[in-house]
Amino acid sequence: MIPVIALVGRPNVGKSTLFNRLTRSRDALVANMPGLTRDRQYGEGYYLDRRFMVIDTGGITGDEQGIDSVMAGQSWQAIEEADVVLFLLDSRAGLTAVDQNIAKHLRTSNKKTYVVANKIDGVDIDIAMADFYGLGMGDVYPTTATQGRGVRSLMELVFAELPEQFATDSFSADSAPDESKQKGVKIGVVGRPNVGKSTLVNRLLGEERVVVYDQPGTTRDSIYIDYEREGKPYTLIDTAGVRRRKNIKEAVEKFSIVKTLKAIEDANVVVLMMDAREGVVDQDLHIMGYVIDAGRALVIALNKWDGMEQEVKTRVRSELDRRLRFVDYADIHFISALHGSGVGKLYDSIDKAYKAATEQLQTHRLTQILESAVEEHQPPMIHGRRIKLRYAHVGGHNPPIIVIHGNQTDKVPASYTRYLEKIFRRELKLFGTPVRIEYRSSENPYEGRKNKLTQRQVTKKQRLMRHVKKNKIKKKKNK
Repeated sequence: MIPVIALVGRPNVGKSTLFNRLTRSRDALVANMPGLTRDRQYGEGYYLDRRFMVIDTGGITGDEQGIDSVMAGQSWQAIEEADVVLFLLDSRAGLTAVDQNIAKHLRTSNKKTYVVANKIDGVDIDIAMADFYGLGMGDVYPTTATQGRGVRSLMELVFAELPEQFATDSFSADSAPDESKQKGVKIGVVGRPNVGKSTLVNRLLGEERVVVYDQPGTTRDSIYIDYEREGKPYTLIDTAGVRRRKNIKEAVEKFSIVKTLKAIEDANVVVLMMDAREGVVDQDLHIMGYVIDAGRALVIALNKWDGMEQEVKTRVRSELDRRLRFVDYADIHFISALHGSGVGKLYDSIDKAYKAATEQLQTHRLTQILESAVEEHQPPMIHGRRIKLRYAHVGGHNPPIIVIHGNQTDKVPASYTRYLEKIFRRELKLFGTPVRIEYRSSENPYEGRKNKLTQRQVTKKQRLMRHVKKNKIKKKKNK
């Protein structure tokens, strides 16, 4: 077993900063504004040759209303899951009524709690910590999470006082798991704000894991959630909604979108959610463009399909056929994340797309398909010379990259490349993933010889001209 440590406290006391330091990452979004963290963020920490799980939580105030009450529920849930609680306080602000309310709840939770006075840089430590002892929760431990001051001694104490079942778990730096070696399908759930991404994540997990609220922009950070389904490992990534650039004004939202784009890069399969009642809007196509540029396998989910009139459904289907023709390789599902209808079928498309994106392709088979495609429809003539495509091999996975060798490959038209992509996808059954084709031109052994021949011809002509000139001079002398 490894211990679980929850970071709790009121807003803007430095929980996410400490989370990033303990996990040696930048997974948690950090900014100088309260209420930035809304969902429980899990991370694996490595400190003092020990391994542990750390949970970042949203700030608690005690008088939450609306979305804040849902955020507070996430924090209380983290406390229930934890073996150890680090209760963070702001040394510069001193003790507040909110801190006292949180302390009251922690006393009744029967969890091992450490009171942490954060942000001690630039203040008198004794004066800053004096009020915190009034909570009656034992010793107070000063830290500055931004600089790491006091964090090492705090973690030494935490591990020294852990129960015996956690005493044997340790690791070496060489044995720390490499993210690139972790198995399982990473599923990124992306889309515009308020299309139901977090609702779908909770439905897929079967629990209220992330904050869901009827308000655009509820999710601000990308939340990575590991789980198993029918013995298969998965990682779900809940992301912030991506709005049009002209509507983005807050700096926090800009950082959220950057995290969303990074999540697309990290994912193996992206589930693009759209609002069925609004149909396909331009921003959906922009987000789809990000996914295609990243080369990620794609599954499209139209949410809020339930309750729509049949006439509207027919119109939406027609619009999909017309506007999404360029991603005809992606499966389209009509779902209701709120009620669960159609959600289970997403896994079939996700698994199929992942298999296609990571399948090991054989050079012999690729060359056979290329030869058949060229025989059926030859490349065009360029300046009177036919483009020749000779053989193909694998250049990479996720997405599948097929490298084709030949002559004049830099002149292959885009239309012929699209033709080859469809042929390879059809023959190899690569559904759900884009296929990228790269070209390599073979070296022409006669390149440069042409210049040499031309130079010889010029030299020969010069000799002939000199010879003619000498003969003319001789004839004049004889006369």
